Amino acid sequence: MKQVDYIIVGCGLASIAFCEKLRANNKAFIVFDDSSQQSSIVAAGLYNPVILKRFSEVWRAKEQLEIALPVYNKIEADLNIKIDYKLQILRRFASVEEQNLWFDASDKPKLEPYLSTDLIKNSNAAIDAPFGFGEVLHTGRIDTETLIDAYKGFLNENNHLLETRFKHDQLQIKSGSLQYEDMIANHIVFAEGFGVKQNPYFNFIPLNGTKGEVLTIKAPELKIEYAIKSSVFVIPVGNDLYTVGSTYNRDDKSNTPTQKGINELLSKLRTFVKCDFEIVHHVAGIRPTVKDRRPLVGKHPEHKNLYVLNGLGTRGVMIAPYVAEKLFNFIENNEALDSEINIDRFLGQE
Repeated sequence: MKQVDYIIVGCGLASIAFCEKLRANNKAFIVFDDSSQQSSIVAAGLYNPVILKRFSEVWRAKEQLEIALPVYNKIEADLNIKIDYKLQILRRFASVEEQNLWFDASDKPKLEPYLSTDLIKNSNAAIDAPFGFGEVLHTGRIDTETLIDAYKGFLNENNHLLETRFKHDQLQIKSGSLQYEDMIANHIVFAEGFGVKQNPYFNFIPLNGTKGEVLTIKAPELKIEYAIKSSVFVIPVGNDLYTVGSTYNRDDKSNTPTQKGINELLSKLRTFVKCDFEIVHHVAGIRPTVKDRRPLVGKHPEHKNLYVLNGLGTRGVMIAPYVAEKLFNFIENNEALDSEINIDRFLGQE
């Protein structure tokens, strides 16, 4: 029998952040991942403390950034990779009214550190932005695809990864421990994203799931080194390539890219990008979204050694290290979980 402190199911952003807590505290662990969930892979990876649709603060943005960025910087150093790219984000204004709303928001104490009061005029002929841009401060992009690929390789090299499906019906819950095949573990953390719907222990949590589709385009004439948020995001990723996203579909629960998704993204993109481009990649995934827009973290109501780490929604790169730290401290240090993220808030509801 192999003895570990933790079994982790899933290897997306939430799982990686939790693994980092385990590594920092010298815990023995094994990760199961069958690559069935793609929400982390299709994530744009932006860390941005402002909700740009309505100019309001992201929930606990300051706390999240203070925890998240050192985690990614340590991963860069340990794995000798580059994943954290400081990136200017510009919000395209559609009218004078939007400009005024921006400046009103910049006076609010929680938003003042993040919203520049300098109006940026457009000088790029490939962009239609007659009302200019507002700049969001303290922003960047985590290359989630490189992060996940490199981290899986790192786990594999150190005998921490099993690239196979976790069979929930093979888990034996014993007094004080868990057994799965030839492993004994003290705890198991399910970080399966939308895959939790197939988990018999946590399929009661109200994870809705929202499909997102993302394009990669090649646009040699666009020549921007900043991200633009308009009706869609346009994010430079190098070599004249740009990520364009994203769609929000609450009905389709498949990872299959669709022509409808392409049409929606292109229709919105062409309202402000005026140069030629070609589509070079198209992906889709199900984001683990929750109706109250808060993560789903906590302990099974009956089995004390079973935990869930889920519901990161559309801002996984910011939220993952924050909730991973909260769950670790809950398990290891008996620190109470905030009621806003604790799954207990949904227990007993119909």
